[in-house]
Amino acid sequence: MSTGSEASRALGDRLRIERQRVGVTQMDLANLAGLNVANYGRIERGVGNPSIETLLRIAGVLGVDAAELVRGLTSEQLGPTRPRFTAADFLREQASRSH
Repeated sequence: MSTGSEASRALGDRLRIERQRVGVTQMDLANLAGLNVANYGRIERGVGNPSIETLLRIAGVLGVDAAELVRGLTSEQLGPTRPRFTAADFLREQASRSH
């Protein structure tokens, strides 16, 4: 089984804390949000990444602002599989190649 990024695990931890705070099971939350329970479980374990629509559904069921669930998470917490370039880095490199 693959492991998620630090950001995915942090989001999953936050979701679990909020779900337990409101007192529902993973199955209850998934059903209330219109999600497959196995997929929701993967998100909560930090090995699945929700779409923005899914995150908004989950936040709505939990009665929290979706922004609070992702506050403080950064691209540095993503796995090493993607290059970490900003738009400014890209434009700088593009400009250096055109000279």
